[in-house]
Formats: sequence, structure tokens, C-alpha cells
Amino acid sequence: MIGAQDLPRPPRAVVRRSSGSWALQAALDRRGLGPVAGVDEAGRGACAGPLVVAACVLRSGDGARFEGLTDSKLLTPSARERFYDVVLKRALASAVVVVPTPEVDERGVHVANIEGMRRAVALLGTHPGYVLVDGFRVPGLTAPSVPVAKGDRAAACVAAASVLAKVTRDRIMAELHDELPVYGFDEHKGYCMAEHGVALREHGPSAEHRWSYVNVAEAAAAHGLTPPHRVARSVASLGVVHNGGSPAEGVPSSRRGGARIR
Repeated sequence: MIGAQDLPRPPRAVVRRSSGSWALQAALDRRGLGPVAGVDEAGRGACAGPLVVAACVLRSGDGARFEGLTDSKLLTPSARERFYDVVLKRALASAVVVVPTPEVDERGVHVANIEGMRRAVALLGTHPGYVLVDGFRVPGLTAPSVPVAKGDRAAACVAAASVLAKVTRDRIMAELHDELPVYGFDEHKGYCMAEHGVALREHGPSAEHRWSYVNVAEAAAAHGLTPPHRVARSVASLGVVHNGGSPAEGVPSSRRGGARIR
């Protein structure tokens, strides 16, 4: 059986940043490879709360509706909320997948992230002809794909996905704050900020923390606590410290058939 990763790639496309965040999508559309989906996540580097992955297909020629859209982390909260509503209203298709904390702990953050991206693309109501992924290669997608360095700044569809993922996750963390106010999830959203570390050491981790992360495991040990769910014991999961990274991952360099962003 031939998988999406085995399909022929388009001729190498060199897209300059000066062309704007719609240039890569337009180049793929011109080659008959649309619709183009963007995929991104939120919460990879957090040590508490779920991982949220989103996929989004924007309409070609709709750039005027998204003036100012960029990486969700660079937008103000009010701007993110505004773009969130615009994306849901204007996108050709979108999907959001919430990967709960126990799954992140059991599978490891990188594996959970890859699987979440596969699910998000598969859930799109409009099947994409090509997928742009922020940062790294994702095998097993239902369409050909290419990783784009800083994709949430280089490609509008990836930026739109980043907004959907971050706003969804921020809302979840605000709800968790109501249940667990001692950790301050409404402020740091589960990331490893100094105040979060203080709360972890004082109160120990909750069931919403990622017990596979070293800082959480250390706080749990200090309080004599054991994980409330299964935790991966692989080398990769034990190597996760404070940023959610995986020793095995990396951003591949540009190669024939991919897109080089300058």
C-alpha cells in the first residue's frame, strides 16, 4: 500500500518571507496541490495541562480578512480571541484535538504531539491536498506534507492553527484554575515559570500535571506522592526536563521537494 509520504513531491519551491505569509500556500495552490492545511500545537512545553493540536484550511485569496495574523504567542490575548472567531467563521475547514495529560504522560510528549497532528488532519471536513507543519516532519498524515521552520510566522494557515490551539488550551487552563487555584494556571497556563515552580514545591503536583517531567517528578517525590496514571519510563520521557523537548526530534533541513523559507 502506498502511503501519503510515498507520493511524489512537487518541484522545489523557494518562498521568500518578503512575499508574505500566504506565499507558500499560493505556490502550492498554483501547482494544483491545494487545499493547503496548516497544523500546529499549544502546550508542548508546559508541565501541566493537556496538549492541544489544531489543523486549519484557509480559503485562497482570503488574506485581507487575516491582516496581522501571526504566531499566536506574538499576539495579545484580545487579538488571539479576535482571530479565533475570524478563523472559525472564514476557514474552509478546521479541527482541534485535545490530548489529555494522562495520554501525554503515557506516550511521551513528542509521540502524543505527532499522533494529535494526525488526528487533527484526519478530522478536517475538507481533505487537504498538502499539509504544512510547524517545525518538524510528521509521518503518517493522510496527505503529503512538509515541515516549515517557524511555520506559524511563515504560513497563514499554520498561524491560524496556532491560534485555534492556543485559545482552546488557554480556556482549558482557565477552567483548571477554578478547580486548582493554588497553582496559578490562569497566569502561566501550566508552563514552567518561577511562580509555578514555587507552587509545585509547596503543594506537590496535581493530577493535571505531567508526571513524566523531571521537575514534576521531583516535586512529587518531595511530597511522597505517586503518579495518578501510567507514566512512560522510556529514555525519551525521562529526558524531558522543563521544555517538553524530545532528544530524538529535530527540524530537518531543506531538501528536494520541500519548501525553503528565507
